Amino acid sequence: MSNFQDNLFDKVQQNSDISPNDIHKVADSVKQADFSDEKTVRDLVQRLSKLANKPIPKEKEDKIVESITKNNMPMDMQTLNKMFKK
Repeated sequence: MSNFQDNLFDKVQQNSDISPNDIHKVADSVKQADFSDEKTVRDLVQRLSKLANKPIPKEKEDKIVESITKNNMPMDMQTLNKMFKK
């Protein structure tokens, strides 16, 4: 693993208490995922919320799922941050 990846995983773990192993498990599970399938996306959002120990209100979960399944997910970090902090 590169130094950049190590630093990134360290930063994620410090900010969210998610281990690099957990990140790898989630990444592996979504490699072939169908992001147009609502159930698949909802399961992923709930799993990430649980991993991060950050409950997501149903309304916010619905908005995130809808954005992803309709391919309306913003790709810049500033917009993504705003979406998740609402």
